[in-house]
Amino acid sequence: MAEKFKIRKGDQVVVTTGRDKGKKGEVLRVVRETRRVVVAGVNVAKRHSRPAPGNPGGIVDKELSIDISNVALIDPKSGEATRVGFRILDDGRKVRFAKRSGEAIDL
Repeated sequence: MAEKFKIRKGDQVVVTTGRDKGKKGEVLRVVRETRRVVVAGVNVAKRHSRPAPGNPGGIVDKELSIDISNVALIDPKSGEATRVGFRILDDGRKVRFAKRSGEAIDL
């Protein structure tokens, strides 16, 4: 069984290390088997594509994956990088929360 991560598809994250340090974007995909995430606008490479039906071909920009340890969730209150914790609400739901501000993320 693959490991469970605190960062999910659709989350707003900031890159903490590497060439794109400081860039913010939305998580497009989480690859659990290799511990990697694809973030919009981060780690963009040019790829040459062959023409196909419905695709004219040419040089296309494509987002490549980066390691999940190199991104941090953005705090919904302050807009800065934060760590993630889990909390049980009064109604019994388990939600993620930003450790920097204490604000719940999944509501």
